[in-house]
Parts: sequence; C-alpha cells; structure tokens
Amino acid sequence: MYDFAVVGAGPPGSRFARRAAEAGRDVVAFEKGSVGEPLACSGHVSDDVWEYVPEGARDELLQNLVYGARFHVDGPGSRAYPFYKREPVSNVIDRVGLDRTLADSAREAGADVRENHTVVGVEERSDRVVVDVKTPAGDVESVESRMVAGCDGPTSRVRRALDLPEPDELLHGVLGFDEEADAGDYVDVHLTAPTFFAWRIPRGDAGVEYGLAAPPSEDVSGRFDRLTDAYGATTDRRCSGAIPVGPPGRTTSDRGFLIGDAAAQTKPFTGGGILYGMRAADVAAAAIDPRDPATLAAYESGWREALATEIRLGKAIRRCYSLPEPVQRVGLRALSGEIGVHMDEPSSFFSPSNLRALFSRGNPPE
Repeated sequence: MYDFAVVGAGPPGSRFARRAAEAGRDVVAFEKGSVGEPLACSGHVSDDVWEYVPEGARDELLQNLVYGARFHVDGPGSRAYPFYKREPVSNVIDRVGLDRTLADSAREAGADVRENHTVVGVEERSDRVVVDVKTPAGDVESVESRMVAGCDGPTSRVRRALDLPEPDELLHGVLGFDEEADAGDYVDVHLTAPTFFAWRIPRGDAGVEYGLAAPPSEDVSGRFDRLTDAYGATTDRRCSGAIPVGPPGRTTSDRGFLIGDAAAQTKPFTGGGILYGMRAADVAAAAIDPRDPATLAAYESGWREALATEIRLGKAIRRCYSLPEPVQRVGLRALSGEIGVHMDEPSSFFSPSNLRALFSRGNPPE
C-alpha cells in the first residue's frame, strides 16, 4: 500500500513526488512513455524555475536568455512594440531535460518513478485507490495507494475516472522547430490567432521555436504554416497538444486530487503551466495527509489562494487579445518600453518596480 500513486511524471507530478517523498511518504509515479517525451510544451520560463532544480542543473538546461518581447498586431515584418528589461526577463531551456532532471530529483528523494507504465484504470474506494497499470511487458497490474494524484495533463484520465469537472476551455497548440541557431534577445508575439497568439522564440544553438494556439475550431495547423512561411522558416520537427485554460470548480475527490494541466493550473494569457503546476505541487505535498482525506480541502483552498489572483488577472490580459486592432495598437504604443513585470505574475504590473519603469521610459537596449 503506497501513500500516493502519482499519474504523470511531468514537472508537477515529479515535483509532488519529490516533495512527498522528502516528507517521508511512500510514493510511486507512473509515466506512460519516457519522461519528457513526446515534447508538447514550450521551454520559455521565468528565473523562478531554477528554485525547483538541483544546484548546477542550470548550466545543463539553459539555452538562451531573453530580455523582452516584441508584440505585433500583424505578422512578421509588421510594426513591433517592445517590452523589455535591462537584465534577463526569462530563460529558454531544454524542456525535455527539465522533465528528466525533475524526475531524477524525485527518484533521489525516494520516489519510485516508473517509465513506460501506462495507467489504464483508476478506482476510488472508501479506504484506498486501486490503479491499474500496463507494464512495459504488456501485463496489467493493480497498485493500491491511499490517494491518487492526477498529474496527467489536459486530457487527464484521472480527472475522468474521479468524475471531476473539466477545465473551462481547451485550446489547440502547435509547436515547430527550426535548427538555425538564434541567440536573439527578444521573443516575438503575434496577436493574430483568434482569442490567443502566435510566437517565435530564439533558443540559441538549439535553433528557433515557432508556435501558435487557438480554439480547436480554428484552422490551427494552417495558421501555423502561414506563420512559418511568412518567417521563411523550415520546421523539421512539429508537435501539438491541448492547452487547458480556466481551472474547474473542484480539483479534489474523496481520495484523489489534480495538479498542473490536469487541474488547468495555467496562465490564461500564455497557456504556460510549468511554474504554476509546481507551486501547486508544493502546496499539495505540504497540505495533504494520505491517511486523512479531510486534508484534501486544505489543498483545494491552498492552491487557489496561491494562484487565484494571478489567474484572474491573466484572464483580463487574455481578453485584450480580442480587442479591435486599432485599440490594441493604441494600448501597445502606450505601454511599450521598459518594464518591471514578472512573466508569471500579472499582479507585478502594479509593483513599485514596474510603476517606476512606466514613468521613466528609456530606449530599448541594442
């Protein structure tokens, strides 16, 4: 009998497995393939990510430093509205390497992380959870735990098995990679996709990432092709996936709980969920006692308290993507320049550092 069975060994699952194991819990985690593969998420993150990896991992994972973003109302070649800092705003990292580093950290803490183990069933009982797992040999074995953590992404099997509500919205995202090296200082953001945006991220020697997300009803793949064609880019690798936006009203059951994309713990204005998911994982590890299901309520309220303000403000930013183009241009022109904003925290727009930057504009660095 394990304390926790963790389904999914992405950043939230591995982080929770590590923190729970460090607290003395008996943890098993299942990943349906190799950790980190297939890639389905951008590797553009804030400096905060380094708080979650072992010392020294930064040198292995960092691909490029980003100092700001150029916003466009139209496609490549259109007028750019730069938002920047004098020091790095964010990092571009080896996304697969991050997942593997976090999974290794969980193993080192004592968690049993099993790759190529596919969860095919979850049954919640009054005193335990039974998880059916398909092994690499093709056999199905049953594993018992006191609780189950659903960290298995936007189309979570655990969420369905526990009859928990769906996220408010699922966007369709497409990523593609050009191998031509680019150590540029700026990300390019194009407000051309319906209700969302397209992007170009320089990844240093690792090349360039292109991406686009929009509602599934839109021609996302066609729009992505037009984006890369306009840039004259050749993408030899492409991946796609769902991006959850808007947490459901409930993320816990009698003996189960959701973390990360499964709980739509993402930034509504970018779809990124690495940092939010790992923050929620820390809340879960601290709040939940596997022998006391009543403690699940502390996780439910705790993660919402930690993230609710940022998610609410992120939704407000997202609404600006659908404003008429003339209004977007006026807003971008008024606000562009040096910023003091944290990329994961919309509330930082009102911080003293950003307000100082707003009222003492300088020219963007060369």
